[in-house]
Formats: sequence, C-alpha cells, structure tokens
Amino acid sequence: MYEKFRFLTGGESHGKCLTAIIEGLPSGFDINPDFINNELKRRQEGYGRGGRMKIESDTVEITSGVRFGKTTGAPVTLVIYNKDFENWEKIMSIRPEDETDEKAFTKYRPGHADFAGSVKYNHKDLRNILERSSARKTAIETAVGAVAKQILEKLNIRGYSRILQIGTEKDKEKFHAEIDKAREEGDSLGGKFVVIYENMPVGLGSFVHWDRMLDGRIAQAVMSIPAVKTVSIGNHHSYKLRGSEFHDEMFIENGKIVRETNNAGGIEGGMTNGENLQIFASMKPIPTMRKPLRTVDASTMEETEAHFERSDTCAVEACAVIAEARIACVLLNEILLKYGGDSFEEIMRNFSINKS
Repeated sequence: MYEKFRFLTGGESHGKCLTAIIEGLPSGFDINPDFINNELKRRQEGYGRGGRMKIESDTVEITSGVRFGKTTGAPVTLVIYNKDFENWEKIMSIRPEDETDEKAFTKYRPGHADFAGSVKYNHKDLRNILERSSARKTAIETAVGAVAKQILEKLNIRGYSRILQIGTEKDKEKFHAEIDKAREEGDSLGGKFVVIYENMPVGLGSFVHWDRMLDGRIAQAVMSIPAVKTVSIGNHHSYKLRGSEFHDEMFIENGKIVRETNNAGGIEGGMTNGENLQIFASMKPIPTMRKPLRTVDASTMEETEAHFERSDTCAVEACAVIAEARIACVLLNEILLKYGGDSFEEIMRNFSINKS
C-alpha cells in the first residue's frame, strides 16, 4: 500500500546513536523538540524500570528537514545519542581490527529473539541479535511518534493511555507492591493497558482492501512492539455478547448522530466512525530476569542457564507510551492520505473543510 508518511530507523542498544529518517512531513510545520523530549521522558519513566534508565536521559537532535523551526518538506532526520556508548565503544566498534569477545555470549535467552535470530542471520555471537532486537530501539520510534502527535494535536486529535493491570493486580494502588515483590524474587511482570485517541474524524482507513483497513494497520503497529502479545479494539469481551448487546445503536441529538456506547472502539468496517479510538494491548513479562531460566548454550549444545543482562522488572507504562507513538504514526499517515497536501497550511484547510 502507498504510504504518505513513513520512516526508517537504525541503531543498536549500545551503539553510538539511534536514528530515524521521516519522509512525507508537509512543509511549514513547527516541530517542537521539547514536546519530543517530553515524550521520551515519559517512555523512560514508570515504576519498575531498570538501571539503563539511570544512565540515559534521552533527548532528540534534529539534523535535517527543518529550517528556522519549520519543516521544509524534505526528509526529517532525528538522532538520539546513547550516553552508555562511551563504555561500549570498542565492543560495538564497526572496525574489524577492534574485534573482541568481550560481552559476547552464546546462551540463548528464552522469550528473546536470540535463537531464531541466530539461525536466520547465521550469527554465533548472540550480541549481534540482542543489540537490534532490544526494546532500546523504541526510543527513536517514540520520537517519530512525538512528531506525528504534534501534527495530530494541531487538528485537535489527542491521544493518551492508561494502565489497567499489572500481573494479576487490577487495583492501581497495589501496582507498586506487585512490582516490588517480583523484583525481590528476581522475576518480571507484564500487564495490560489502553490507548485512547479523541476527536477522530469519520472515514480514516477503508473497507475496499484488506491492507487499508485501519484496525488491521493499528493492530500491526502495536503488536510489533517488543513484548506485546495481544491487541484488541473496543470492547474486548465482544465474544461473550450477543449482537443486540454489542453493536452501538445510533440516535439523533441536536441534528447530529450520537451513540450511547462505543463497543466498536471507534472503528467500523475498517474505518473511523467518529467515536474515540480505544486500543487495548497486553504485554508479556520481560524475558530478561535475574531468576535464571533453563536454556541451551549455542556453542556447546549443552543445557545451561540463560544469559542475564540488566533489565527492567516491569515496563508496561513505557510500552503504553510507545503504543501511543506507533498509533500516532498510523493515524497521521491516514490523515495525510485523506486530507493531504504539500504544506501544513493546505492540510489544515482541507481538514477544516471536511470537518465543517
């Protein structure tokens, strides 16, 4: 499918930097780096985060596509430098003469990309898999999403998230205690969250082809976040309900169509219907933990205990922020496809005409 807004990222967990090149941004938009940095800060916060968050304090640098604060229409490049790179410079060197076994490992970590990745790319040192499969790369994705969010907010489309469950605990007052207990036991926790986007226009997405249906595109964007295992839109207990209980009836109020329920989560037939978008997702427990799991050593093919590297106990809050960013990118692409123009002024005009 043709993409109006797209981006490509690069970088490793302990590499020099994380980079994104964004294509398709209209000219004349005032990108606020402080907004991006605030979203990066939100991603780093949350109870249960690990030692890496004490090292990094993510800030973005914009290196192309912006002049005097406004986009030019050219590709925009974002860079986040890894402060921890100073401790890994030789280990992550691109020069062949610097090759070293320091920090190399061969013990597969259950739940990670190590096993399948090493087979697919024929790597003996599993660090070659860890560095790019790490959730660290979601920092630059959050930065890209923060750019998309800024444009959406100018159109009065606003997104936020809420944590619904940590492990088996649904009482927010007990979340910290649940995480503390897992940390003390050397274990980890997952959870469940919801992302909501308000003031949606009608008709983003399409029913005419499977790959243009918005619910499918949102699901793919959220499902591909590391550790996310389920995604649902709207009332995720729909399978328990009869049709007469689930579907959102329509009424006229002050000359406008209104609904008393939103079980569809804002999408019908692969398109936005004007109600709030509601996307639910669950995150599995982080698979890196001090409590060792049984595994196999790739170099000896003998059973052993999994390799451990510093990790979070729980990162559900961070995952929700990343999901907000990923969804913002999908929504902005759809906005540009439907109301598109080469300048932000043109998009605002097209959007206003269609909304009135």
